[in-house]
Amino acid sequence: MHPKGSSSKIYIHPEGLKFAAIFFVVSFLLSYIWMPISYLGYFFTFFTLCFFRNPKRNTPQNPNSVISAADGKVCLIDKACPPKEADMGSDEMLRVCVFMNVFNVHINRSPIKGIINNVVYKKGSFLNASLDKASEKNERSSTIITNTNGSKLVVVQIAGLIARRIVSFVSPNQNLEQGERFGLIRFGSRVDIYMPLSAAVNCKVGDKVIAGESLLATLS
Repeated sequence: MHPKGSSSKIYIHPEGLKFAAIFFVVSFLLSYIWMPISYLGYFFTFFTLCFFRNPKRNTPQNPNSVISAADGKVCLIDKACPPKEADMGSDEMLRVCVFMNVFNVHINRSPIKGIINNVVYKKGSFLNASLDKASEKNERSSTIITNTNGSKLVVVQIAGLIARRIVSFVSPNQNLEQGERFGLIRFGSRVDIYMPLSAAVNCKVGDKVIAGESLLATLS
């Protein structure tokens, strides 16, 4: 499902450093009050650094390949209409959904090389992201990308039960490389990719996938 030889170098995204710094300072101060409780703070410091880890990835460059935008497990493959706010019309598209638990890397990467047509944020609920209705009810951000061959994809970042903020690094009319980081979701979530119905699926429900490396589908 993904190429061998992934880079072992691990980095921490700046979004996580400020949270880790807060936990560390609070833990240090608590150690003067009662040492055992400071251990809990140090645990959260370590967990935060792990959550915001930002490893390098070896992305296969192919204009017809749709690479996973998220680390996690494929939880749903079906046909569905993209979110209304994406303004893609009422026609169904092929949808591949990847669920991220709190232990997965939460940096999201572009599944294709192309230009961003739009980025649309919509407020919503915080249901369990593994549920199908989360795609309609939950807070989300839709990034519409057109690749070099003219195929248009919609990448939807969906907040989950614990996740409370979606962070986008990109804006309309920006060019994206395949596998380039475009955003993150804090603390457990899901990413849906909508693509043309003619695409051939290269994964199945239950597959573990890696953002920027695992092949989800091939565009015709």
